[in-house]
Amino acid sequence: MNDTDVKFMRRAFELARNGMGSNAGGPFGCVIVKDGSVIGEGWNRVTSDNDPTAHAEVVAIRDACKNLSSFQLTGCRVYTSCEPCPMCLGALYWARPEAIFFAGTRQDAAFGGFDDDFIYKELDLPVSERTIPLTNLLADEGRELFVEWLDKSDKTAY
Repeated sequence: MNDTDVKFMRRAFELARNGMGSNAGGPFGCVIVKDGSVIGEGWNRVTSDNDPTAHAEVVAIRDACKNLSSFQLTGCRVYTSCEPCPMCLGALYWARPEAIFFAGTRQDAAFGGFDDDFIYKELDLPVSERTIPLTNLLADEGRELFVEWLDKSDKTAY
């Protein structure tokens, strides 16, 4: 961690406060940086956009990928005001940044009334014991889609 990392994390805090101030959503902000320059930013917009996926990290990923004209964040650093929830962490792994920095923890988010820690705990449970039932349906036909994907000659790998 260095002064530059601190500067970008403080920008994430500023974005979180902007979002809270406009009643866009919860206290979350995110900055994505490449080569020392901000290429994407976001704050939680779940309630203002009526979109449960509009978390700060997802908004920032969308912004950064649009600005990079890429679906990956290779060589990027992510600064987020709170430890990413499972959805955001999954999105970040798909985007493949080089590093993720976070301030608050999932326990802090739980203290603030958010489900992050609960969802992490749910993911550790066997599928049959989770709060929302998951049912495997038409598994063979679903697997066939992956066979078709593997056979597709003009696919873009990711």
